[in-house]
Amino acid sequence: MLDVFEEGKVYEVLLVTRSNGTPVGVVREGERLRFKLFPGRSFREIIETGKASIQLTNDPELLVRTALNLPVELEFVEANAHRWIKGLPGLYGRVEWKVERWKDELGETEVLLCEFIPEGEIEGTLPVKPFSRADCLLIEMAVLFTRYLVKPEEKLRARLLEMHSLYTHLGGRSTAVDHMVSFLTENAQKEH
Repeated sequence: MLDVFEEGKVYEVLLVTRSNGTPVGVVREGERLRFKLFPGRSFREIIETGKASIQLTNDPELLVRTALNLPVELEFVEANAHRWIKGLPGLYGRVEWKVERWKDELGETEVLLCEFIPEGEIEGTLPVKPFSRADCLLIEMAVLFTRYLVKPEEKLRARLLEMHSLYTHLGGRSTAVDHMVSFLTENAQKEH
């Protein structure tokens, strides 16, 4: 299954650890997938267990809802000291990691640099779902929104609202987007 990942390209997948599932961008390098994690539950669980599953999905709503810790209905399987989402294809394996300092326009923090080494495949199938331009915007909005939560800046808020306009123009309908826009609107009202 590692063959579905082209080397050097960033893929948005679901990372499942002992008690958490979150989207993460992975890049294939040889027989490994590299990714980085900022502090949080998955960060801690990778350090504690050195185990994870990486699963594929073509459902942007699932990626966004897990990124924003919004409710999702998922069934999990536990086997071989690993945990994964039932029905989604993927890989389980071990994770080698190191902690480094990370600095960008949002500030400075620790980051966990990870290398995922597959040990087995997870059976599953993806539903037939055509690719939509609105789906691309949904994912990008979620990425920017998580940055906004860390450092709420007016230019980022304005960019998100502009993206929302295009998202709806392209036919996008998502309760996760409704959540983001409500938060942006409420936050702007508190500032004034």
